[in-house]
Amino acid sequence: MLLNTVGDTALLLGPGEVPPVLEYNAAGGSPFLLTCDHYGQLIPRVLGDLGLPPGELTRHIGWDIGIAGVAEMLSEKLDAHLVAQRYSRLVIDCNRPPGATSSIPRISETTTIPGNQVVTPEAANARRAQIFDPYHRRIDDIIDRRRHHGRPTVLVSLHSFTPVYAGIARPWHIGALYQRDKILPPLLLKLLRAEADLVVGDNEPYAVSDETDYTIPVHGEARGLINTGIEIRQDLIADRAGEQAWADRLARIFGEIETTLHARRWLSA
Repeated sequence: MLLNTVGDTALLLGPGEVPPVLEYNAAGGSPFLLTCDHYGQLIPRVLGDLGLPPGELTRHIGWDIGIAGVAEMLSEKLDAHLVAQRYSRLVIDCNRPPGATSSIPRISETTTIPGNQVVTPEAANARRAQIFDPYHRRIDDIIDRRRHHGRPTVLVSLHSFTPVYAGIARPWHIGALYQRDKILPPLLLKLLRAEADLVVGDNEPYAVSDETDYTIPVHGEARGLINTGIEIRQDLIADRAGEQAWADRLARIFGEIETTLHARRWLSA
């Protein structure tokens, strides 16, 4: 049910609703800072179900399937701080520049989002102010605090992707996504390609850009951090066993990367 066609107001998140930002292992000592822009699938009560039929919010259009479990387990294994966003990307996409067409999508893949067809500027500002901004402000604050204490930060943005898009099967098991960083993506790609059972995407199935992404350009590149994005195919992490297997694999790989970064003196605040 869609509660309100225009929908959100200054009271987008009412009393008792879940805060948008989730932190896991905040005291972690790792140089890796993990982010998860599409961790959750919550919808503010005032927006109902955005007018979508049952089951739509559990699809990829609503969140990144499987990545929440991978992110939490990887955070624990690496002793890394994880910052995640609990609300659905259909309310506001926390990895899109505000104001972009895909920020509050009217259509996602081939699905029309009724609750996003008429969103006033005031309503869009409420979504940004109460969901998008707190998440990204928290990431900024964490990076600032780490720098203040002389702690290095390597940004890793975690996502998942659909096995099939527009009727075309995607062969990659995992992809490393990047734009300007020349340090972490080559290391990650080398180690992933050394895994005999993997088909690895180099900026596949997506590539990072200032126009289509937010977390890596703003928190990674603009702040001079070593960074990468990771995309894992969703059918590989559709259950707990898959999430565990990928968290184990990535923890081992990032452990090797950390050793290399230290050896080459690339870790600095």
